[in-house]
Amino acid sequence: MADMKIHPTPDLDELEKGPWPSFITGLKALRDRPDSKNKEYVNDLLGQLQHSYTNKMGYWKGGTVSVFGYGGGIIPRFSDVAEKFPASSEMHTLRVMPPAGNHYTTKLIRDMCDVWEEHGSGLIAFHGQSGDIMFQGCTTEKVQVAFDALNKMGFDLGGAGPALRTSMSCVGHARCEMSCYDEQKALRNIINEYLDEMHRPALPYKFKFKFSGCPNDCVNAIHRADFAVIGTWRDDIKINQDEVKKYVSELGRKYIIDHIVAMCPTRAVSLNDDDTIEINNKDCVHCMHCINVMTKALSVGDDKGASIMIGGKRSLKVGDLMGTMIVPFMKLESDEDFEELTEFAGEMIDFFADNALEHERTGETIDRIGLPAFLEALEIEPNANMVNHPRTSSYVRTDDFDEAAEEYFEKKAEKSAAE
Repeated sequence: MADMKIHPTPDLDELEKGPWPSFITGLKALRDRPDSKNKEYVNDLLGQLQHSYTNKMGYWKGGTVSVFGYGGGIIPRFSDVAEKFPASSEMHTLRVMPPAGNHYTTKLIRDMCDVWEEHGSGLIAFHGQSGDIMFQGCTTEKVQVAFDALNKMGFDLGGAGPALRTSMSCVGHARCEMSCYDEQKALRNIINEYLDEMHRPALPYKFKFKFSGCPNDCVNAIHRADFAVIGTWRDDIKINQDEVKKYVSELGRKYIIDHIVAMCPTRAVSLNDDDTIEINNKDCVHCMHCINVMTKALSVGDDKGASIMIGGKRSLKVGDLMGTMIVPFMKLESDEDFEELTEFAGEMIDFFADNALEHERTGETIDRIGLPAFLEALEIEPNANMVNHPRTSSYVRTDDFDEAAEEYFEKKAEKSAAE
């Protein structure tokens, strides 16, 4: 190891320039640390990455790697240029489910790092797109022993492939006053109930749950989850007028008008002459802007619950899709409420498994068969709040329809006479 030849990385060095931290710096730190057990592995990994940059080609291919009792959770990667970079000929990734709400102790994180330095590359990402802890860089020989060590700590593999994926929830109830339901309970109930769908990939494509405690949607569920549970309320925004007056006094009326009143998308907020605020809650779309700006003066209502939006995803067949509102409001307080949510989640998974085409997300299935067919299949009553494009109006002026109709029929009659 003392004679290890460091691969030159001129193109990768460019990625370290600028104000932002670079993963290249992290990899070099793993390679150069005197007590590192993965010097050769990381050195060849950097060498192959530089080789890819030079030739503008990727050299990783897939395969099959798993641990006993599981069909998913491992992302296998085998090098096509193993003869040039033998130490990193295999770079498998273990996707591991994090605690709901991403709560860790420092000891737990240190223990994870010790496991991965012993059995893997030492490279860890908190967290992947699906919310997993990504243990990146492991050989086939070490995959099982690494998982066994993590499993002994209480962790399980997450989703990979055409399966239910690892869920995410915001920190929510634990420390956020905006939270409208228990996000962690909702996540654990659903994932524990349908864990087999995660460990045994059997769906047409991936399916994601995400849980945000309020419309701020801190885990980006609306446009990243097939099944997004977004906290909301259905009574009025609570107003502390004394705090409103303090905001006006400290920031000035112009600031309040410019940054709150004028920024309301439905013009539901108004500032009175006595420096109090009025909100037309019937027009409020719960965008959270006024509450975020005046957190001491405004807060979410008391009649809390959640909205469920189906079909969000990034680009694939039909481009980016935001979730379509399917359940405008569901109360989530009692155990029975959470059981109802879990049951509906199972119905959605079954619908997806039975009706989606291969490599098709839920939103694309709905786009293909139409929303009415989807609602009929799940026995959901149509609702005026079921919108696919937020803040767009289907209202069309009809005051000149009679004249337009007369003109149409006159032209039609003239055409018939001419023929």
